[in-house]
Amino acid sequence: MKTIKYAGITSSEAPDAIPYLTELGVIDRSAKICKDGDRRLIPILPEKEDAAAELGYKLIECPVCTADRKKPRERISDRLSDLPPEVISLLPAKWEYAGDIVIIKLDRACRPFGERIGRAYAEILGAKTVCADANGVEGELRKPSTEILYGNETESVRLENGIFYGFDVSRIMFASGNVSERLRMKELDCRGETVVDMFAGIGYFALPIAKFTGARKVFACEKNPDSYRYLIKNIARNGVYGEIIPILGDNRDIPGKNFADRIIMGYVQTTSEFIPKALSIVKTGGIIHYHDTFYTGEYQKRINEIFGKNTGGRYEIEQIREVKSFAPAVSHYVADVKVL
Repeated sequence: MKTIKYAGITSSEAPDAIPYLTELGVIDRSAKICKDGDRRLIPILPEKEDAAAELGYKLIECPVCTADRKKPRERISDRLSDLPPEVISLLPAKWEYAGDIVIIKLDRACRPFGERIGRAYAEILGAKTVCADANGVEGELRKPSTEILYGNETESVRLENGIFYGFDVSRIMFASGNVSERLRMKELDCRGETVVDMFAGIGYFALPIAKFTGARKVFACEKNPDSYRYLIKNIARNGVYGEIIPILGDNRDIPGKNFADRIIMGYVQTTSEFIPKALSIVKTGGIIHYHDTFYTGEYQKRINEIFGKNTGGRYEIEQIREVKSFAPAVSHYVADVKVL
């Protein structure tokens, strides 16, 4: 009898652990998740066993529980086979997990069948709620345009790189494409530093910095009241209440001069408007992590223009990293800039 390695987790951990392991690409989709009393057994790909073990999951060798060999998208199509062929062809092949909530992009032609489509995705993917991302994010506060297709619970907790992010998918955007940058923030050496996160959101960068880097204090400023409410909850959820000082309001109103060793500017498109404030609160020799979107052939020139204009040349670019693609020929970049 064929055996494979399973990660054993408690049923209470499953809503967070399964989406997390799915995102990491370690789950063996040819086998199904099994129940063993109060545990869930998650099948792990042979080549990913070391990665799963490094994450702290205990691996158990068991007989394989064979799953339907069809991919989830195929099984969803089978479930909805009575819908018009043109609708079936437009069903999304990708989705995003937010804990036990699934978010999909749904073509306008599919909308009349939204509830049925949502139910099929929920049942095949094991989600409690399925939402459609209608129009991306809008406005200065980056609010999502979300339609509930199936279910009624929109609050969820996402486990990522040792941090629990609680949020409401109907009110708050979670940029899953920024996962590598959130991991990088976790791995910084900020021992003894004062850090200012000018666009904290629900704690995307402030939480990993406060929990893992040794920072002395993290000031987390957020203007959106909905995001701020979850920032407060996430500070408590991750046990960093004393390390993070949350601030509700416009970051341009942060008091004080030249007190920050490090500044996070995790915003895009109009980030340069906030550079004067960042420069007023950063120390000489401090680091600014500057996020923005640029055409792929112009990012270095534009970053030099922005900092050259605002510092009189008193800066040094340590590195520039591409965070993710943003639009055709446009990417989201982050520059680590030392102020001299």
